[in-house]
Amino acid sequence: MDAALPAARLTPVLDAASQIILGKADVIRLALACLLARGHLLIEDVPGVGKTTLAHTLARLLGLHFARIQFTSDLLPADVVGVSIYERSTDGSRFRFLPGPVFAQVVLADEINRASPKTQSALLEAMEEGQVTVDGETRLLPEPFFVIATQNPSHQVGTFPLPESQLDRFLMRLSLGYPDPEAERALLSSGGRRDQVERLAPLLAPGDMPALQHAAAQVHASPALVEYVYALTAATRQNGRFRHGLSPRAALGLLAAARALAFIAGRDHVLPEDVQAVFPAVACHRLAPIHGDGSLTLDAAQHLIEAVPLP
Repeated sequence: MDAALPAARLTPVLDAASQIILGKADVIRLALACLLARGHLLIEDVPGVGKTTLAHTLARLLGLHFARIQFTSDLLPADVVGVSIYERSTDGSRFRFLPGPVFAQVVLADEINRASPKTQSALLEAMEEGQVTVDGETRLLPEPFFVIATQNPSHQVGTFPLPESQLDRFLMRLSLGYPDPEAERALLSSGGRRDQVERLAPLLAPGDMPALQHAAAQVHASPALVEYVYALTAATRQNGRFRHGLSPRAALGLLAAARALAFIAGRDHVLPEDVQAVFPAVACHRLAPIHGDGSLTLDAAQHLIEAVPLP
């Protein structure tokens, strides 16, 4: 596989996105790696730092159909997946299915933790199986299918914490954070970047992404590299500080994300540095300390990385 050619096609996407989301090149790269690894992305941060803009920007640049769902306390599962309506006409009566916004290639589930657990769970089958079942009939979702969910901090009023089973559906959790001073000054001088998103021209065709995802999955991981991924996973189970360690599904996701990051860099093999770069995003939301609330911090994730010898 020639990894350089696909990587060259993705570089303009990263550059264009960095002109919209200022000072967050690493977050943009990880978000793109999440899509290439066929995962879903959870972005947790305070309102107003660019979570929605990032999702819309990636969809526009990649030429993918985008839909946004504003999660609220009164949102129903049918508002997400769609509903069948009864139609009567001269040639007979029938039910017609009206697809919900989940039938898009990039779905922004905005403020997902403001909806009730029942509505949150409406995304589970879609995220895991790439399909939804309505009135006993299974309908396939488009390819690719990428959910970007945003989540407000749990201490804010009116939030419902995501259950562990749903958190595990997200390959990565990222945080944009506040921009650095230089980026924020540029943002203030230009009056914001959201208006520019609508003027972005697609840099890829809609059919390109499945091929890129397949190519990313073929990036070589040596036996020593696979052993390193296993060692990191085992360390979370043997640490004694967490309620439970990373699952085999999380380990597979860690390796897939590392392959995707290597692919973006134009390499045909995974380096330990790729695994280390994606480990906090893949592991932190899946690991809960025995003592205290919340999930693994970035500093604690770094300590785990330093505790496991490199291959």
